[in-house]
Amino acid sequence: MLAFQQYNQVKKSASLSHKLKPWNLHNHCMKTAEIKLTVELDEANNPDNILWESTDSGNADKVPAKAMFLSVWDHNYKNTLKIDLWTKDMPVDEMKRFFYETLQTMGDSFLKATNETLIVEDLRDYCAHFAEKMGIVEGQ
Repeated sequence: MLAFQQYNQVKKSASLSHKLKPWNLHNHCMKTAEIKLTVELDEANNPDNILWESTDSGNADKVPAKAMFLSVWDHNYKNTLKIDLWTKDMPVDEMKRFFYETLQTMGDSFLKATNETLIVEDLRDYCAHFAEKMGIVEGQ
């Protein structure tokens, strides 16, 4: 059911912390921000709760989430490391929308990173097809 099951070493409450260090042109650290994800697990290591917080959000509270996709590029192995999690009570209609919006924003990121407009237009066409097949109304 969940990709998280392969991480057997995780205890009842798992915490993932990542520090972002943007660099300017002269390779000087400008700022550090921290994004923290806390995953509360049930007896079978399935996520019960997912909480996230960020030092840059302006909100000191942990914010609940029903699902998350985390992808990290490993430059040494030329491979993507992924953690895809969702809670047991994530509604299927929201999961469909989550996938749809993720595909859309991946297109935005790909365009920004590569300027490959033609393939992004193809991805947008697929997103519209996906939305139609899943009964997702854009803009809602």
